[in-house]
Amino acid sequence: MAKAIVPPISKLCNGVIRILGMNPGVMTLQGTNTYLLGNGKRRILIDAGEDGKLEYITNLKTVLQEENVSIEHIIITHWHQDHIGGVKDILQHVGSDVSVWKFPRSCGKEQSGIPLKYLKDGDEFRVDDTILRVFHTPGHTTDHVILFSPVSGHMFSGDNVLGEGTAVFEDLYEYMKSLNIMLKLNPMKIFPGHGPVVEDPVSKLSYYINHRNAREAQILSVLHDNQEKKLSTMDIVKIIYADVNENLHNAAAYNVSHHLEKLQKEGKVVSEDGDWMYQRLGSSL
Repeated sequence: MAKAIVPPISKLCNGVIRILGMNPGVMTLQGTNTYLLGNGKRRILIDAGEDGKLEYITNLKTVLQEENVSIEHIIITHWHQDHIGGVKDILQHVGSDVSVWKFPRSCGKEQSGIPLKYLKDGDEFRVDDTILRVFHTPGHTTDHVILFSPVSGHMFSGDNVLGEGTAVFEDLYEYMKSLNIMLKLNPMKIFPGHGPVVEDPVSKLSYYINHRNAREAQILSVLHDNQEKKLSTMDIVKIIYADVNENLHNAAAYNVSHHLEKLQKEGKVVSEDGDWMYQRLGSSL
C-alpha cells in the first residue's frame, strides 16, 4: 500500500497547522510532523524535527510570517533526534525567546546545548484559546508524553501512535499501559508524530492494543505447548513466524523479546540462562 501524501505545510483544522520536518525515511515515514497550535499571536509548537533541515526552518518561518505570529512554547514529545534535534535551529533562525519543554529522561541524559524546562504529568498549557494537558505515556521511550486538548478532543500522540503502521517501543509493559490511558481519553482525532491524521482514533488505539494482545497470546500458547523444555527467543520466533521469510526473523525477535519481558513482569513466564519457560500457577524457579 502506498504511503499517504503529507504536504510540507497543511492547515488541518482551526488552530492546527502541520509543518513537515522534511526528513523522510524508513523510521520517519514521510517525515516528522510538527504542529503549530493556536489562533492568537503567540503559538505552541509541538516537536521540532531534526537538526540541519533548513527547508523545514524556511517553511516554519513562512507559516509564522503569513500568520503574523510567534512561538511562545516548544513542547517536545520525547528525546529522539527527529523530534528534538531541530530546536537549536529554531532558536537560532526563528526566535530565541521561546520556552522549550520536555519530560525528563530516566537516565538523566538530555540533549546538550538546549535550555530545557521540564514537564510533569498533568501540566496544562494555555495560550489564548488553546488548552493542552500533558500525559506522561512511557513505553516508546521513558520520557514520552502525549498532549490532549479537553476542549477539541484533539490528541497529539508523538510516536505512541502513527498515522500508518504500528509503533516501536522500548518497554511493552509501560507502552500497553500508556495506550490504555490514551484510549480512556476518547480522542476525537489523533495528530501523530509521523503519517497522516488519524480520523478514527478509538479504532486505531483498539487495534494497537488488540494486535499486541494477540501476539502475546501466541507467545504464551507456544510456551504452554512446550512446557517440557526451555525455548530461546528465536525458537519462539521460528514457531510463530514459520511462514515469514527468515531474513525478517531478527526483526521479529526484537518485538518478541519485549513481549517476553512484559510477561515476565506479570509473572506469566520465567527466564533461565536467557531461555524462556511458561510459568505454571504456583511454581517458581
